[in-house]
Amino acid sequence: MVMEEKLDSVASQEKAYSDPISIQLEIKTDAQTKEADIPAIEKTSWKIESVRKGDNLSKIFKRIGLTPQQLHQVITLDDNTKMLKKLRPGEAIAYQVNQQGQLLALKYAIDIQRTLYIESEDNKLASRIENKSVEFRTAYASGTITGSLFAAGKSAGLTDTQVMQLANIFDWDIDFILDIREGDSFSMLYQEKFMEGEKIGNGEIIAAQFVNQGKKFTAVRYTDSKDQTNFYTPEGLSMRKAFLRAPLNFSYISSRFKPKRFHPILKRWKAHRGIDYRAPTGTPIRAAGDGKVIASSYSKYNGKYVFLQHGQGIVTKYLHMSRRAVSKNKRVKQGQVIGYVGATGLAEAPHLHYEFVVNGVHRNPRTVKLPQAKPIAKSEKERFTTETAPWINQLVTRNTLSDSSNNVAP
Repeated sequence: MVMEEKLDSVASQEKAYSDPISIQLEIKTDAQTKEADIPAIEKTSWKIESVRKGDNLSKIFKRIGLTPQQLHQVITLDDNTKMLKKLRPGEAIAYQVNQQGQLLALKYAIDIQRTLYIESEDNKLASRIENKSVEFRTAYASGTITGSLFAAGKSAGLTDTQVMQLANIFDWDIDFILDIREGDSFSMLYQEKFMEGEKIGNGEIIAAQFVNQGKKFTAVRYTDSKDQTNFYTPEGLSMRKAFLRAPLNFSYISSRFKPKRFHPILKRWKAHRGIDYRAPTGTPIRAAGDGKVIASSYSKYNGKYVFLQHGQGIVTKYLHMSRRAVSKNKRVKQGQVIGYVGATGLAEAPHLHYEFVVNGVHRNPRTVKLPQAKPIAKSEKERFTTETAPWINQLVTRNTLSDSSNNVAP
């Protein structure tokens, strides 16, 4: 169910987001500008030239009858005019010339928010960039999974990008490949961007909740005094942990953790000490945590593989790669691409075999207890509580209203 509406701001929210309803912000979005999209200054006197495939400013100036000297004047004017080096087909340039063929003004929409103006003043050209203000409105969305997370997100009015952002917040707690079940639910507060009353896109997720197999996870966005932004639990624990629950993002899994399984190639029962994530060849494989590459090689059984050594006696293993992206003794960061899914070694189809070893003992990556998350700094705790509590309260309130609405008999 989706309920998108402007929520009442409170003083503490204004402190956290400098008014979540209206914020001045520069955004960068590709926009194909048509003549009607270009704001008019004496509209009848403006001429419009469309940018064609293979065009640059030199070709356009030649086509509209402006001289190489005028081109040089424009491109060397200042840093603003460097924007004219990035013209894209489908865009447009508006211009004015006098009877002598001299350039009086030029106008180019850099993106949906910014417009470059070049104007003649006392026979000299000067440039300026006009910025339109962006209004932020807070919206709410919620949904229940009956098929896939993406389908539930779409039903809730979210884009695929927003669904991925939601999943990324809880990436350290939930394996979105294995753990998602029918009946799981989510909700979130997020920003919508408006310009001159028209929605132009979505902003950041402010607060979110995910209920997975009855277990509730809640996260809220917070920017600290050092301008570092992360998500935290309402109690101030970072959502980021030492290990990701899954080293891949994709659609389904071929086999779950089992003590033994019948190996399809060896044709005998064999200990299956990890999880097989089935995915297309070339799917990037992420390092589950920070560590050191202790092996990057090939064997008949494992195919191309990478082993990572982490702290606290933990080793993670990644097998059957099509290609390795790191070499032995290199340091890697959590989330860094260390290889790509393949079917090398004893593998029937493209997949990643992933193992999680603690002090020499294979553990189930799905259920192994991971190191605790770091709490927010004590110096930040009071400010964190003041700024985030209102967002958490709003999320809880919206969830309650949503549940009540869903439970009303038709």
